[in-house]
Amino acid sequence: MDAVVGEKGQVTIPKRLREALGIRAGTRLAFSEEAGTLVARRVIDRDPIDALTGVLARMDVDRALTESRGQAWNTTMDARRGHRGR
Repeated sequence: MDAVVGEKGQVTIPKRLREALGIRAGTRLAFSEEAGTLVARRVIDRDPIDALTGVLARMDVDRALTESRGQAWNTTMDARRGHRGR
């Protein structure tokens, strides 16, 4: 498939390719050159925090904190140690 570059550097992507690749109005593409070939890749906007979802295995946060820091403070612990509330 051929396309002609216009005066402003614009090119129309053939309909068959747009449909096959799911490219529609508003789709962002990033262009690069690889070994003399023009390459266009879809830009996927992702929140950087959302991108981290699933990177680590699921875990029980309360248990992990107890294992690393010890049991959380509570008034019963003070009573056992002979401390008095003020």
